[in-house]
Amino acid sequence: MKAERIEALPLTREQASEYAAIAVRQELGKLAAKVRYMGGGSFGRAVAVQCKDGQKLVVKFLRAKDMMEKEAHDLRLLAKYSTVRVPDVLFTRRGDGVIPVDCYGMEQIGGKSALFALGMLFLGKKRRREFADKVTTALHAIHACKNDKFGDTMHADCDSWLGYYRPFAADILNKAEEYFAAGQLKEKIILAMRAAWDKFDVIFSEEVKDACLIHGDLNVGNIMVGKGYQITGFIDPLNSAYADREYDLFQFDNLTGKRFFLRETYIKKYGASRYCMQKLAFYGLWNEVYCYIKSGVLVDLIMNPLVKNMNERLKEL
Repeated sequence: MKAERIEALPLTREQASEYAAIAVRQELGKLAAKVRYMGGGSFGRAVAVQCKDGQKLVVKFLRAKDMMEKEAHDLRLLAKYSTVRVPDVLFTRRGDGVIPVDCYGMEQIGGKSALFALGMLFLGKKRRREFADKVTTALHAIHACKNDKFGDTMHADCDSWLGYYRPFAADILNKAEEYFAAGQLKEKIILAMRAAWDKFDVIFSEEVKDACLIHGDLNVGNIMVGKGYQITGFIDPLNSAYADREYDLFQFDNLTGKRFFLRETYIKKYGASRYCMQKLAFYGLWNEVYCYIKSGVLVDLIMNPLVKNMNERLKEL
């Protein structure tokens, strides 16, 4: 991974919908009966397609180079180990003169994102803990896949976790300092990062022995639920790697995750390192700054709690 600004290729929702029908026809030999734009983030656009023969799938467009191959590879890898369904990849397609951006087609997982299943927030504690138990059991099954090297799933080559993560974290801090000097990053963010970096050797003093497969972005927004709020699938991995398994846990506290005891449940079931909470605060803050560096978008609603949490966890050392 590199901490650098990525220029996204232009793609409107209308273009995405048009291109999705073309991709399905060219790659699967099927005609689209219905096409529905689903949404997207900084670099992705998703379109739901129902074919005339009844098949339902999602075509995802990647507006940055080299993202498509990585996402498709990671979906296939995660699907081998997760006890919760991960969508099957149906095809991959490089951008060309007809469709100018990379895309891939995948099985459509039923239900909706747990983030938008608002009724879940009002479930009793027992039901919410049952949800957490199922999510963490599936994630632990993914973590049980281990590699002899740390690093990206497509080319892991580091003998230690810190051999992979420390240079990446240092790169993010250096880029953050540049943005701060240019007046593009708030002082409270860089001060929290500097304070955390000063304690890096303490926070990461316990050796990570196992290079575990991680999803990379398993928050409630990427957990799908159906009738009765039963889990139907995990979607949208990001920067999956063979890594410290705790690198997967900071996402559990994002969005409405705390309401479902996700991080708490995982640690209770499977244990944690001595400075786990400091590591999660570090991972969370660095990840959000990394996302800002890549996209140029900073969301105070997400960033402010991460800064606060980092400062609070440092006081505990």
